[in-house]
Amino acid sequence: MINVSIIIPVYNEENTIIDILKVVKGQKVSNIKFEVIVVDDGSNDNTGFLLNKNKHLYDKIVINKKNSGKGFAIKQGINVAKGSYILFQDADMEYDPNDYKNILRPVKNFNADLVIGSRLSGPPVTRVSYFWNKQGNRLITFLFNLFYNTTFTDIYSCYVVIKKNLLNINKIKTNGWEQQAEILSQVVLKSKVIFEVPINYFGRSYEEGKKIRPYHIFKIIFIIIYKRFI
Repeated sequence: MINVSIIIPVYNEENTIIDILKVVKGQKVSNIKFEVIVVDDGSNDNTGFLLNKNKHLYDKIVINKKNSGKGFAIKQGINVAKGSYILFQDADMEYDPNDYKNILRPVKNFNADLVIGSRLSGPPVTRVSYFWNKQGNRLITFLFNLFYNTTFTDIYSCYVVIKKNLLNINKIKTNGWEQQAEILSQVVLKSKVIFEVPINYFGRSYEEGKKIRPYHIFKIIFIIIYKRFI
């Protein structure tokens, strides 16, 4: 049995949090045991109330009194995780937990150190997204591949599975969107078996609550280069 801790950072997701937790809770993958960890990063809508009323949908919860960023929430989740693998899950409905069986197949069959679910590598279903967001993602993916000698197509997919013992969370210093690049830069250099698998993607608009913005790319590029050489 492989223990996988699913970390779900949440900030003001009252419209989707219970729906996503229900789908996560319903996942059954052979030889995989899930631990669901929710980190409420200072939500000021009804998210906290809904989480308190639905404790059966998760195993652990961390509550922040103020919003400190997605990266900070992820570090808190990792600190309390007991699984040998970490799987990241956004609290909206952009990513489908029914893909767990696909992204965990390399873990089960090949003892993968790192698996990324790609929205750009032949996904069964993908919602049309913003042009410049997609080009920005291609740019940072290209730069990461160039500096780390990898062949990813989508390094900023939410669905990333990491063997926990390859990640030293105490050395992860960022708390913003750039943190995923910092985590990957650390784990890729320690990994021997890396996979990428296609996943479904149902991206939402800014009006629907999408939070990442094009200007975040500058910090991401800086981290990719900085962590490779310094």
